Amino acid sequence: MTKRRVVVTGASGYVAQRMLPALAERWDLALLDVRDTTSDGRKVPGLVVADLTQRDRDAYRRHFRGADAVIHCGYVRAPGLDATTWQDNSDAKFWAEHENVALAYNVCRTALEEGVRRVVVASSNHAADYYERLVWAGRLDMVTPEMPPRSDNWYGWSKAAYELLGFVFATGKVGKRALEVVQWRIGGPRDDDIDHVSPGDVPVMHRALGAYLSARDQAQQAIRMVETEDIRDEHGVPFLIVYGISGNTHRFWSLANAREKLGYRPEDDSGVRFADKVAQLVRGLVKK
Repeated sequence: MTKRRVVVTGASGYVAQRMLPALAERWDLALLDVRDTTSDGRKVPGLVVADLTQRDRDAYRRHFRGADAVIHCGYVRAPGLDATTWQDNSDAKFWAEHENVALAYNVCRTALEEGVRRVVVASSNHAADYYERLVWAGRLDMVTPEMPPRSDNWYGWSKAAYELLGFVFATGKVGKRALEVVQWRIGGPRDDDIDHVSPGDVPVMHRALGAYLSARDQAQQAIRMVETEDIRDEHGVPFLIVYGISGNTHRFWSLANAREKLGYRPEDDSGVRFADKVAQLVRGLVKK
């Protein structure tokens, strides 16, 4: 059986790197990014350097040609801002996020033009992070993908824009066919988030536990998002939004549609994986 060919953008970044070993066992991968080394200086084998922010799509369309799917993990960071400044609402942050929306457009448009069937966009839970204040206030139990995207920061705004952008492509109103689009609202894909919780800080601990996404659950979701045959909604539009988290007991984002539409079966639960750490934090015994 011929392997699927899948393009991964932002392939030198953390999110992509975390799942590439599992994906490479299953598919033929075409890796793209603006640099061919990881943040710690490791060379990424087979990665092709390409700037997908260019308006001239002819400069990189050959990398999409013949692909079955694209997993878009590319990201433009605002000058002088690092990954911890996602809440920054400065002009610089807005224009960087504006460029990220244009980047997502280029990826979707090129995929459409080159006959790619499906694009999976690595979005973020921050597309709807405004609802978290309602969760912590006890006014909402669970945030679902069906709720309208709402954010109070430019980072989340751009992720919400990804979703609206993707839906336009999925309707078939761009070009001559519908592009199948999955928006992946990734939670907390880091095993050390719980280590940054202060002793006794239950709300922050709850957030870290609820958002957790293990490496193997991340890979499983990516595989299911590419390989699931039918992702059409109740109106026949091939568009889907799913939360990227493990089967966490403390989750406040719904996995219902990921289970139903994708057959996602998470293997990990942060409450089990970090049980000892949680017990220490609750007792306030951990020294930072």
